[in-house]
This record gives sequence, structure tokens and C-alpha cells, in this order.
Amino acid sequence: KRKLRHSLGRPSRSDFVQLEINEVQSVTKVYYVRHAEPNYNNHNDALRELTPKGLNDRKLVTKFLADKEINVAVSSPFQRAVDTIKEFTDLEGIKIEVIDGFRERKVDSGWIDDFTSFTQKQWDDFNYKLPDGECLQEVQERNVSALLKLIEYYKGKNIVIGGHGTALSTIINYFDASFGYEEFMKMKNKMPWIVEFQFDSEAHCHAICKHDLF
Repeated sequence: KRKLRHSLGRPSRSDFVQLEINEVQSVTKVYYVRHAEPNYNNHNDALRELTPKGLNDRKLVTKFLADKEINVAVSSPFQRAVDTIKEFTDLEGIKIEVIDGFRERKVDSGWIDDFTSFTQKQWDDFNYKLPDGECLQEVQERNVSALLKLIEYYKGKNIVIGGHGTALSTIINYFDASFGYEEFMKMKNKMPWIVEFQFDSEAHCHAICKHDLF
């Protein structure tokens, strides 16, 4: 079994994971928004846009974030991630900072049809990848590194991130090793989906809350 990091003990199965800390001097809240429904007919991963349904479902994100006192907005450079939070940031007058480290996993140089089988192999072996793709270990290291730099720079702020399902899942797994393939399959069709992370002043994650918007 892979070890929990950042001083976390084993969490409960509850969607809300609350772990005890001695004192929270400065809480940083991160609202990671998994993008809305994309147009899968567009096989260009970076330029894949939202469907009409996805564009409409952004309203759910905007409504959820309305009272969260967001200070900072960042996103993966991929269009579907930026566009999912853009309605909210436009209304609030917040500029979206694009951070390449939050981009989605690269599957391969081409399109694969049996995505479910491929996904299970990757969750069974974090080092498994196709010849021109990324393994989950690489995706996790890249995304967690970007996240930790972000919360260090914006300590004590409320941050929204526009991102992706696999990238988000590897972040959850980093702080909660019980999140694996079965949990990923339960959320893979939830678009948009929001996961809230709370960090103390030393960048220890002490709370994870998963928010279903439908």
C-alpha cells in the first residue's frame, strides 16, 4: 500500500475528511473545479471545448463559488478547464492565472478507445504509461508540486482552480491514499465537480470535502 503523506492518518470513508490539528493559524482553502462536460469529438486535448450542456452547467460552479470569498483564480491551460470557471471569474472581476503544472495527464500521442481498461492499469500501477504518455506518478508529482507552490504563495487565501478529473484524483490520492480506482470510477462522469481542500499554515491538508453539484 502507498503511504499517506503530509502527516495524515487514515481517514474515514466519509466524503468529508476532517483530521485533527493542534492549531490553525492561517487556513488556505482551495476549491478545485473539475471541468464541465467537454466535446469528446474534438480529439485535441488542449483545445477541447465545452459542449452546450457544459457551458450551461457552469452556472452551477458560479452559484457554488458565489459566497466563498475567492481571492485567487488559476487554471490548467486547457480550454475546457479555463472556460468552466470563466463565467464566475468574469462576474467577480478576477483574472485567471494559467499554470501549466495543472494540465491533465497525457494519455498518448493518439486517441485510445478502451479508456476504462487503460485507466484501471494506471491505477493498479502508478508507473504504467503508454509510449508517448504520462503515468499517474508523473501526473501526481507535477500537480501536487504546482498546488504546494500555489498555497505557499497565496497562504491564507481562498483559491479556485480550474482543472481535470485525473489530475484532481491524483491530488486527492496524495493526501488520502484510500482514494483509488473505485473512487475514480464513481466520479468520472461528474462534470463539473468540486473538491475543497483546507491547508494549515504549514501546508498540511487537514480537510477534504467533495461537493456534488447536481
